[in-house]
Amino acid sequence: MARFIHNQHYKIFVSIYVSSLPGKALRPPWWAPKVHVQSRQGSSGVPRMPRTTLALDHSVPFLQTVARTWHQEFQVHKDNMAKRVAIVGAGATGLASIKCCLEEGLKPTCFERSDDLGGLWRFTEHVEEGRASLYKSVVSNSCKEMSCYPDFPFPEDYPNYVPNSQFLDYLKMYANRFNLLECIQFKTKVCSVRKRPDFTATGQWEVVTLCEGKQESAIFDAVMVCTGFLTNPNLPLDSFPGINNFKGQYFHSREYKHPDIFRDKSVLVIGMGNSGTDIAVEASHLAKKVFLSTTGGAWVISRVFDSGYPWDMVFMTRFQNTFRNSLPTPIVNWLIAKRMNSWFNHANYGLIPEDRVQLREPVLNDELPGRIITGKVLIKPRVKEVKENSVVFSNTPKEEPIDIIVFATGYTFAFPFLDETVVKVEDGQASLYKYIFPAHLPKPTLAVIGLIKPLGSLLPTGDTQARWAVRVLKGVIKLPPSSIMIEEVNERKKNKPSGFGLCYCKALETDYITYIDELLTAINAKPNLFSLLLTDPRLALAIFFGPCTPYQFRLTGPGKWEGARNAIMTQWDRTFKATKTRIVQESPSLFASLLKVFSFLALLVAIFLIFL
Repeated sequence: MARFIHNQHYKIFVSIYVSSLPGKALRPPWWAPKVHVQSRQGSSGVPRMPRTTLALDHSVPFLQTVARTWHQEFQVHKDNMAKRVAIVGAGATGLASIKCCLEEGLKPTCFERSDDLGGLWRFTEHVEEGRASLYKSVVSNSCKEMSCYPDFPFPEDYPNYVPNSQFLDYLKMYANRFNLLECIQFKTKVCSVRKRPDFTATGQWEVVTLCEGKQESAIFDAVMVCTGFLTNPNLPLDSFPGINNFKGQYFHSREYKHPDIFRDKSVLVIGMGNSGTDIAVEASHLAKKVFLSTTGGAWVISRVFDSGYPWDMVFMTRFQNTFRNSLPTPIVNWLIAKRMNSWFNHANYGLIPEDRVQLREPVLNDELPGRIITGKVLIKPRVKEVKENSVVFSNTPKEEPIDIIVFATGYTFAFPFLDETVVKVEDGQASLYKYIFPAHLPKPTLAVIGLIKPLGSLLPTGDTQARWAVRVLKGVIKLPPSSIMIEEVNERKKNKPSGFGLCYCKALETDYITYIDELLTAINAKPNLFSLLLTDPRLALAIFFGPCTPYQFRLTGPGKWEGARNAIMTQWDRTFKATKTRIVQESPSLFASLLKVFSFLALLVAIFLIFL
C-alpha cells in the first residue's frame, strides 16, 4: 500500500507498508534507491508492520514496479505458508482427514461437538442431537482386516468382526499413535461455515463456533466436512395412512438402544437394512411376535463365508471385481443370485430382491434365516394401513395386532451449518464431484468426506477420499472445469435407485474397488500389478487374487506406508489368530502340495489371459 506524503519539485516521499519474511529482512531490488527502515514496536512489545520510507526522484510508474516486485515476493511466501483447514467432526473420517492434512503440511483444526472422539462408534444410552446413534449390540459388518486404516492394522487379538466398544478403542489408539488429539477442539459446535466476501479470489471460509456458551469466529483456507449421513432420520410418516391414530409406540431405529422394550410385545420393524434386520432378530428373542416389513427385499448373507472365512475377504478381491465388470449384466446377476442363495434360497423365505439389476450391499445377519424358519420373525410386504392397535399389510385384508412399530427407514443428510447453495441437495443426492467436492464452487476449498456408501468399509474409503481431497486443497491436483464435474454428477443422478425405504443411502452406494482405484490413480498411488509381477510376484498375486485389504492403498505414492507389504502378506495370519485359540496339529499332505503348485500355475495363466 503506498501513500503520498509530500510532493515538491518532483521529489516524492512514499511510505510503503510491507510484511517481513521470517528469518530475513525484506530487501528491495538492487536497482532501487536507498531505503531507510524504521523499526516500530507497539505498547505490547509486539513488533508492528515496519514502515519503509523511500526518497527518490523517479516517476510514479517506478513506484508501481517496486510495489509489484515486493508483492510478488510476498505472494511466494504466502503460498508457502501452511494452509489452515477446518475439519467438522472427529469420527473415523474426521480423524483420517486430520492425519492426511498433517502429512501434507497443512494446519488442521477439528471441531467436535461432543466431549470425545469416535462419532458413530461411541455408544451412549441416550440419543444426542447432531450425532450418529447406535444400539448396544452393534458389531462391525466389515471384518477387521478390511475395515482398518490403511497404515494402522487392528490389534491381532481383536475378533474379526469388532464390537463397537473395541472399535472405539481402536480409533483412540489411532489418534494417539499419530498425535491427532492436539488438533481437536472438543465440546465445540460449528454454527456456520460461510464464504468470505473475497471467496472468488481467496477461496477462504469464515467458521463460527460455539464452545461453553462463547461464540468465536475464525478464517480458514479450506473446510473438510466429516459429519457422515447417519444423523438425520428419514421418518416418512405420510407413507403410512392412519399412523397418527396408532395408540401404540413408534420410533425411528436411531432411538433404539436395548431389546428390553420389546418383551412380550408384538413388534413391527419397517425396513430391511442392516439396522432393521438386527433389531428384528434381537426383538424376536423377547417379543411375543415380530414382523419384518420389506418393499424390495434384500440379499442376506452371514459374516461367516466359504470355509469359515470372513465374507468380505472372500468376496472383495480385485480378481472378482475385474471378472464381474467384464461380464454382461444378466450373467453377473445370475452368478450373484447363485452365490447369495448358497446359504439359503431367498425366494423360499420371501426375501429375494426385486431389483437385481445392480449389485447392492447385502444385509449382514448371522441369525435371520434361523429366526424365520422357527417362526420367530415373519417377513411381510409393505404396510397398507395403520389402525389404532394393528396394521394391515398389502397382501391381505387381515389385521395384525401391533404394540410397537420401529421405522428402520434410513436417513437423509443435511448440513445445517452450511448455506444450502454451498452443497446442493436435490432428491436425496448432493451435487458432489467424486462424492467429495461441490461441483459448482469457483474455488475447490470445501470437501465432504464420508458421504458415501461403498460396497465395502467406509473407514479406508474415507481415508483415501481425504488423501485425494487434501492434495486438491493444497493445489497439487487440479479439478476439471465445473461444467465437466456437473455433467458427471448429473450422470450419476440418472442412475439413482427408486423406491421407498433407504433410498437416501442407496443414492450414496458405489462400487468399492472401482471407486477407490479412481482416487488412487489420481494421486499416483494405485499398485502397478504388471510392475509387481516382475519385481515381486508373490505380492502381485496377493493383491490381485487375495482380499482387497486397505494396506494396498498405502503401498505406493504419497503417504505410502513402509509396513504395507508385510501387512498384506500376513493378513491371513491375523485373521486366523483371532479364531484359532485351540492349536491343532496338521499333517502335511502330498496331494495338497501338488494342488498348490498347479493352482499357482493356473493363476499365472489367468492373469495373462485377463490382461492380454
